[in-house]
Amino acid sequence: MIEKLFGISTALAEEAAAVEATGEELAANPVAALISTFLPMVLIFVVFYFFLIRPQRKKDKQVKEMLNNLKAGDRVCTIGGIYGTIVGIKDDTVTLSVGRDNLSMVVARWGIRSVEEITIENDAEALN
Repeated sequence: MIEKLFGISTALAEEAAAVEATGEELAANPVAALISTFLPMVLIFVVFYFFLIRPQRKKDKQVKEMLNNLKAGDRVCTIGGIYGTIVGIKDDTVTLSVGRDNLSMVVARWGIRSVEEITIENDAEALN
């Protein structure tokens, strides 16, 4: 049993010596030390880019394209949850027809969350 403990302690001592030697090699080579310092930061940035930044840019591009393609007759939902049909579009405002009485409502173009699949032209039943 004592030999096993000495064997383990010998192996640990040899491993510590090897780690110490590599530490001396890194200190002797400043380029390797610099790379080992900045490599984790670069990898973190790459992960953030592919999992956070790139998908958000893609989503923003789709939203911008959707807002640019709005036209009269589209059925839309606002960010407030109001469903309506586009009656008119000016520069930054959209006029919606809302409710059974077709009340007119003016909202900002950026306030449109989504365009619904149903439009006035292809819908047989009343939308409101």
